[in-house]
Amino acid sequence: MKTIARDKYLKELISLRGTPDIKIITGMRRAGKSVLLEEYINYVVENDKKANIIYVNFFDLKYDNLKEYHALNDYVENLYKKSKNNYIFIDEVQLCDKFELAINSLHASHKYDIYITGSNAFLLSSDLATLFTGRYMSIHVLPFSFKEYVLYNKKIKDIDVLFDNYINDGGISGTYLYNEEKLKNDYITNIIDTIVKKDIKDKYNIADFDLMDKITNYLMNNIGNETSPNNISNTLTSIKIKTNHNTISSYLNYLARSYMFYEVKRYDIQGKQYLKTNSKYYLADHSMRKAKLGKKNQDIGRIYENIVALELIRRGYEVYVGKLYNKEIDFVAMKRDEQIYIQVSDNISFEETFKREYSPLLSIKDAYPKMIIARTKHDDYTYEGIKVVDIARWLNESYE
Repeated sequence: MKTIARDKYLKELISLRGTPDIKIITGMRRAGKSVLLEEYINYVVENDKKANIIYVNFFDLKYDNLKEYHALNDYVENLYKKSKNNYIFIDEVQLCDKFELAINSLHASHKYDIYITGSNAFLLSSDLATLFTGRYMSIHVLPFSFKEYVLYNKKIKDIDVLFDNYINDGGISGTYLYNEEKLKNDYITNIIDTIVKKDIKDKYNIADFDLMDKITNYLMNNIGNETSPNNISNTLTSIKIKTNHNTISSYLNYLARSYMFYEVKRYDIQGKQYLKTNSKYYLADHSMRKAKLGKKNQDIGRIYENIVALELIRRGYEVYVGKLYNKEIDFVAMKRDEQIYIQVSDNISFEETFKREYSPLLSIKDAYPKMIIARTKHDDYTYEGIKVVDIARWLNESYE
C-alpha cells in the first residue's frame, strides 16, 4: 500500500521523544494511527543507535498470549536492556485486559519511553486522566488533509483538479485502494457502522442502534446547522420515534467522543463569552456524509465548511461559531493571542452572495483579521480589509 510521511504528527512525536510522558496516539478508526507509529519507529531506529525497540501489535496473533496485563508487563520487562534507550511501542493496546495497570507500572519504573495507540472507544480524552496516573501527552490524528492528499497524488499537478477529486474522495486513505465508487462507499460505511455498533456499544452498552443511526444521519444531514438535543428530539418525535433530550444529549456526546463528529460551540463576539446552546457538528471526514447519505442532497457549501472546520482543528485552533447580534460568523478561530474571523462559501462570483459573506465581517469592530474562504480559483486579494482566499490554495499552504 502506498504511504506518505505525515510530517505534522511525526514532528509532534519527535518533539516528545525522551520526555517522561506516556505518548498516546488517538483518533478515529482508519485515520492512520498504526502507520504513524510505524513511521516513528523507523525514525527512532535511524536516529538513536542505542535504541532498544520493544514492540507489540495486538492485532498480530503472535502477541495473543500477552492480552493480560501481567503477561504484557513481564514480556516488556524481560526485553529491557540496561545499557540501551528502551522504547515501548504498543499498537491496539485496548485488546489487553486491564492494559492501564501494565502501562502505569512500566511508566512508574522510569526506564521506558512509552508510546501506545488504541481504539477510540478506549482512549477517549475524557478517560485518559482516569486510566493513566502518570503524565501523558495525546497526539490526535485526523484523516488526510488536502495538503496530504496533494502529496499522495503528486503525479497530478493541477491543484484545481486535485481539489475536485478531494471533494469526492475525502481523506480516508484506505478508500484510495478502490477504483469503484461503491467499494469506496462500502469501506467508509463499514467504518461508520463499526464506530456506532461496536466502539460505542462496547464503551456505553448502547442497545438502541436504530436511534443512534437516526441521530448519526440527522447530524450528517445538518452539517453546518445549529443543533441541540431538543430540536433533534422534536424532529424524531414528529416521526413517531420515542426519545427525549437527555438521551439525545448522551448520544451526541458518545459520537463526539468517538472522534466521528467534532462539536463546535458558539461564541458571542460582542460579549466575548462562550454560549452553551445550539452547537454545530462537523464530520471527521466529509466523505462519510456522501457514503452514508448519497450524493442527491449534497450541499457543496456545507462540505467546504466541514473541510475548513477540520483544517482549523488540524492547525491547532480552538474553533467556534461566531454570534454578533442577529448575524452569524461561520468560524472564530483562536490560538494563544491569535484570533481570526472566517466566512466560508462555495461561490462568491455574484455580488449578492459576496455581500452576504462580507457584511457580517464588516460589522465586527475589533482589529482581528477577517477572511473569506471560497472557491475563487485565483490568487488572494483584499476587499475592505477582508482577505479573500481560494479554498484549495489555502488548504495547500504551508503552516506551523
